[in-house]
Amino acid sequence: MSRLTRRSMVAGLSAAAVLLPHRALAWPDRPITMTHGLAPGGGVDVTARLVAEGLSRRLGQQVVVESKTGAGGTIAAAQIARANPDGYSLGFVPSSHAVTAAMYKALPYKALDDFTVVGQATSFPFIFVTHPEHPIKTLPDLIKEARSRSTPLLCGVPGQGTSQHLLLEHFTRLAKIKVQQVPFRGGAMALTELLGKRIDFLIDPPIVLLSNVRAGKLHAIAVTGPTRFAGLPNTATVAEAGFPGFAVTSWMGVVAPAKLPNAVVTRLNTELAALVAEPAVAERIRALGSEPAPGKPEQFRALIAADIARWTAVVADANIDKI
Repeated sequence: MSRLTRRSMVAGLSAAAVLLPHRALAWPDRPITMTHGLAPGGGVDVTARLVAEGLSRRLGQQVVVESKTGAGGTIAAAQIARANPDGYSLGFVPSSHAVTAAMYKALPYKALDDFTVVGQATSFPFIFVTHPEHPIKTLPDLIKEARSRSTPLLCGVPGQGTSQHLLLEHFTRLAKIKVQQVPFRGGAMALTELLGKRIDFLIDPPIVLLSNVRAGKLHAIAVTGPTRFAGLPNTATVAEAGFPGFAVTSWMGVVAPAKLPNAVVTRLNTELAALVAEPAVAERIRALGSEPAPGKPEQFRALIAADIARWTAVVADANIDKI
């Protein structure tokens, strides 16, 4: 090999070494798709579009939201898990991702191992509500009423195997009370029944209930988060009402296929955390009944794992038939 040829090869290798990091940092250089499994126009979809809009601005590439409904969100989750881990296929998952892991006999993916957890975006509690004319005004009232009645209290849930269904089972077992769940096809029907005083109470997210609570059409008796909810500062937590340590929150966040490059995970997590902390974005999140909840990937992964473990235990202890 001539000296000139060797010199050319060394120069070429040096140039490649310089270009490789530059190429790695070039992500993203084309549009990104972010998929979720809930219906267009719902709380998850609206939040996903808010996040996508902000990430588009911060990343300099369009983030397109895709709604892939069906099978409790598992069709969308399976699509995300099977996608190429190149940073151009993301998922936006709600806490029902942990519920389906507990409720389904078999899934075409592993709820944690087949995903890269990028970061949490939002968090919110569930709210226990009654009709304002109902004698139950506090959570201790509900427990006392449930224990003294000859027939069980009626609680509406938006279907078997939902977060609300498992939360009700979890709470009633802790409180040692019997409540009859009344399943409906969606939260709107359950809300209509409560407003019509045909059931005793509901447990639902703020986005479903908050406007009616503020209008005086519903009465909030407790929230399930670890601290009081900013949207209802005068409503006690379940923990304050006699169940120390009780804390159940719902959440939404960004995931990707397993083995997403660390550099992409770090960039996405950094931009997501900065996005939800922007005052204007945080205000829009709160208007949807949520709170901004930025955090590291490992924190979000631990939260998902803890929820899967809790709901799996509830399903087993309550002998709930899996789907």
